[in-house]
Amino acid sequence: MTQATVSTAVDLIDAPLLYKGKVRELYDLGEHMLIVVTDRISAFDYVLEPAVPDKGNVLNRLSAFWFGQTKNLLENHVVHIDVNRLEGIVKEENRELLKNRIMVVRKAERVDIECVVRGYITGGGWRQYQQTGAVNGIKLPEGLRKNAKLAEPIFTPAAKNDVGHDEDIPFEQMRELVGAELADELKEKSLKLYAFAESYCAERGILLADCKFEFGVLDGKVILIDEIFTPDASRFWAKDKYALDIEIDSMDKEPVRTYLASSSWDKNSTPDPLPAEVVEETSSRYLDIYRRLTGHGLN
Repeated sequence: MTQATVSTAVDLIDAPLLYKGKVRELYDLGEHMLIVVTDRISAFDYVLEPAVPDKGNVLNRLSAFWFGQTKNLLENHVVHIDVNRLEGIVKEENRELLKNRIMVVRKAERVDIECVVRGYITGGGWRQYQQTGAVNGIKLPEGLRKNAKLAEPIFTPAAKNDVGHDEDIPFEQMRELVGAELADELKEKSLKLYAFAESYCAERGILLADCKFEFGVLDGKVILIDEIFTPDASRFWAKDKYALDIEIDSMDKEPVRTYLASSSWDKNSTPDPLPAEVVEETSSRYLDIYRRLTGHGLN
């Protein structure tokens, strides 16, 4: 574990705080916005203690990596990720702590749709299929098994809800909400991005089961915002662990979910701190997916 954890940056940043999410904090820099990716970890709608070493580092650097990889497919909001360019905003003594955890981005008008692409029938998509034979209104063949690869990836949007869970909606409803032309463009871009990353991951022994994107509009153009192809925004499976009809151990915060599911926690109250071994295993997972996707470690 390479550096101290960052649970919040509110005392480290000299700029107005715009939004504090479960993991990310957004600060106003005027023309631009500063995103700080903390080491906080959440599960079942609760932010857990303690923070996970290097988690924010991995998430931010992976997003930066993927934004670079996909910039020829679609423009994105990244300006830079260099904390040393934030003189007057981050004190010199705090820069090492925030190194690799920050991203300065252009401000865009967020499209309030979470754009989800599924290449495999699993998770929430599997639960929908079991009940209705369809996912977000898309009728699928009968007899599919859990974790089966779909004949073609499907686009399954969700209406964003800043309070509570996002709501899965049919594509036609998305067209009504944001307009047909924008909806069609987001669907096309999402499927292209998934196809690119699925191929990239496959070459590295990783299956990209599903992923989600957020888009914004800037100067009349659609751009990618938020994060892309991180363990928090995608479901990665190690190819050698892939199987049908089981709960595949995904390459993310699965150790935390497994621990909480097997504990006596009632999911209605603040949970006890995570055991050290669970924190260490989770940190190791994030570092491993970073190495496998980028080909190098954090240092």
